[in-house]
Amino acid sequence: MKYAIEVVPFGEYAHPKLIVELARAAEEAGWDALFLWDHLGFVWGMPSADPWVALAAVAQATENLRFGVDVTPLPRRRPHILATTLTGLDLLSNGRVIFCAGLGGLDGEFTAFGDEGQPRQRAERLDEGLMILDGLLSGAQVEHQGKYFTVKGITLNPLPVQKPRPPIWIGGDSPSALRRAARWDGWVIGGVNEAAEYVKSPEDITRQIAFIHSHRTRTGAFEVAFSGITAPGETGLVQDYAAAGVTWWLEVVFGLRGSHNQMLERIMAGPPAWSE
Repeated sequence: MKYAIEVVPFGEYAHPKLIVELARAAEEAGWDALFLWDHLGFVWGMPSADPWVALAAVAQATENLRFGVDVTPLPRRRPHILATTLTGLDLLSNGRVIFCAGLGGLDGEFTAFGDEGQPRQRAERLDEGLMILDGLLSGAQVEHQGKYFTVKGITLNPLPVQKPRPPIWIGGDSPSALRRAARWDGWVIGGVNEAAEYVKSPEDITRQIAFIHSHRTRTGAFEVAFSGITAPGETGLVQDYAAAGVTWWLEVVFGLRGSHNQMLERIMAGPPAWSE
């Protein structure tokens, strides 16, 4: 099991300096990674951070902490621009980036700017964008003529530190999201709601992991990242999810959970690890 903090960058955490403070505390306390949500919270009146700016600052402020966006809505991003961003972060951090992708958040984050809000079209853009991103980050010469994107024999330069490319995890809870995750390197799923109540049991996770593996054709390791909430020293719940197949525990940090100082205290108390 590996351990990360998952920051909801809304409210006061829209300020990247506070995210950097959390990242430094996490690295000092022995956490393995930091993940940020990627939402346009300001669309519904909530202050929200640009995750890529914040992660660039995290890359410079830490030495070993891995990091990523959990999850980025690839349907509202251009894959070739995102490929250069991910490469820059991977170079800046000497190979510490994890990329997580999904359909995206609320429809309004798309439609407020004239983008397609229908899930089917977003899913098509996601799958097409992932194909392009995979090719570019892997150093292939990409020739692509699709429904949404065109790439005319382009090879990305420079390339990321990680080979063949940074890992790609897929977020989502639907059967189609699980089938999509089976085609990549991992699955990331939220386990608690805004009231810090668990909405997904270890038994749920076991069934969904089995579904993913029944559709998996790739070889190699497959990561399962689950976000939850623990008190300092609490390990039993994490062991239950580890037994269900979870390989990454993501401790959720958000304003409704407590003050910034309380969140720092939780992070400094360390991950909910146990002697396996």
